[in-house]
Amino acid sequence: MRRNIPVLMLLAVVPLAIVAQTAGDPASEPRALSVRLQQLLQQELFAAMRDGGPLKAIEVCRSKAPVLAADLSKESGWKVGRTALRVRNPANAPDAWEKKTLEEFGARLAKGEDAATVETFEVVELAGRKSFRYMKAIRTAEPCLGCHGPALKPELAAKVKELYPDDRATGFAAGELRGAFTLSRPM
Repeated sequence: MRRNIPVLMLLAVVPLAIVAQTAGDPASEPRALSVRLQQLLQQELFAAMRDGGPLKAIEVCRSKAPVLAADLSKESGWKVGRTALRVRNPANAPDAWEKKTLEEFGARLAKGEDAATVETFEVVELAGRKSFRYMKAIRTAEPCLGCHGPALKPELAAKVKELYPDDRATGFAAGELRGAFTLSRPM
């Protein structure tokens, strides 16, 4: 009978450990903020696509996306944004930590990991201070291909060239890593 006591104790403790891990999950807040930014962007992009197609959608990414990220940053105290290895807007270029993380995300997706689970967080030294960093992968979905796929319509390609002369954010296929939501906050 004594042998069963440790097993019973383990069975009693495991659910508590799961609850404690979820309750104390250090990534829960930045994860929720990345989901919120994704939802807000999708709402704006789907409305723009419905009302004017890709030409209107590109304006959302150009003018509304930075405002949405800035508003979430102000509201939450986190620095909220998007980045990618191949950016359209040079202001979204990754720093060294983000670049390394994006490369790791690409490898994880290439191995078949579900994009919904591709995230990371870490405490790092940033500008001489410890900061909590979080990133969540953005997978290229089918609707993204109108503006980020291998063959843009001529008028859209011309508009992208006009707005973003150094654009590197085309040529994607559905399912590929498009970029990531990136959040940070000093500790």
